[in-house]
Amino acid sequence: MDIIEKALEFENRKHKFVTTSDRILASREVKGLILSLNEIYKETKDADLMDIMKRLTVIKQKIEKRLKGRPTAA
Repeated sequence: MDIIEKALEFENRKHKFVTTSDRILASREVKGLILSLNEIYKETKDADLMDIMKRLTVIKQKIEKRLKGRPTAA
């Protein structure tokens, strides 16, 4: 279960991404982890995997919100 270890390590890592490219790389990494965990979840239906995926999704949403920035005034 190397994927689970990577996911937990990413979750516990500091999430201070200074540059835009750091944010993009982090977003891609967490997306890959979520998709990999989802494949395992389809086979096992383990509730712990679902919890990990939910927590990673929250992190991913925060990163992507920061990437999109503030909307411009019309």
